[in-house]
Amino acid sequence: MSIRATPFQSRRRSAKLAPHVIGGSMATVAAAPTPPRKREPFPARHAADGNFFLLYVALIWLAVVAGFGPEMIRRLNSNAAPFPIAVHVHAMITVAWLGLLTSQTLLIRKRELRLHRKWGTAGGILAVAVVLVGLWAALAFEKLAMNTPERRPHFLAIEWSNIIEFGGLAAAAIIARNRPSAHKRLILLATLSLTPAAFNRAVGKPFLHPLLGSGVWQTWIQIFSLTDLMVLGIGLYDWRTRGRVHPAWALGALSILAGQLTASWLFYDPAWKALAASILTWW
Repeated sequence: MSIRATPFQSRRRSAKLAPHVIGGSMATVAAAPTPPRKREPFPARHAADGNFFLLYVALIWLAVVAGFGPEMIRRLNSNAAPFPIAVHVHAMITVAWLGLLTSQTLLIRKRELRLHRKWGTAGGILAVAVVLVGLWAALAFEKLAMNTPERRPHFLAIEWSNIIEFGGLAAAAIIARNRPSAHKRLILLATLSLTPAAFNRAVGKPFLHPLLGSGVWQTWIQIFSLTDLMVLGIGLYDWRTRGRVHPAWALGALSILAGQLTASWLFYDPAWKALAASILTWW
């Protein structure tokens, strides 16, 4: 015995199984794709920025005083040979740069943006002077030491790497002057790239070198580690206040690290030692 479905029941069953018919064509119902969430721009300001950047400027001043102050006092109280004129000019130019950085930081705290931009033009000229005089001073200082027991032509790799890093980061900061969040981080990184000499004199040579000895990694730690801690501090600050790091900081920090590691390797490379000695002989 078979039971046939009535026409009404057949229509009901077909309606449940058949896809939707829209405008005479068959189409299945699909969920609309969720549009990708747009990443918000990096916040240019935070309430703690003024104090943070001013603190970093103060720490840089402290490093310079701690690194070079005792040496200056010793030389004043001894009969040591005077430094070449290039070294004195380099010191004055560097102090002028730090003075300008300090004033620019204070102007931003007071929201004197127009005056800050006017002084920025002088900052660009001063940055070029820092690079040119820095290269000159390194040559003059190492040339003076060539005929002494402190002969070290290969140290040009360390000195020049700092200057080249400063020049590249300062140029990037000038290009990014209309993007304040990138500009101020690049300027700070550029200035930090000049601090290894101060940190090495204050901590590296008297404390780290006797502890670590010689070698590529030992030299990197001795001369550059304290600078790198300050570079890292900027990234940690951004992560704490914004939940992420600024791309300009990331690229700048990587460029500094690459320059430091290259300089530490060249310091022990025989080919570079010979080339540096030739450069100083010619100079």
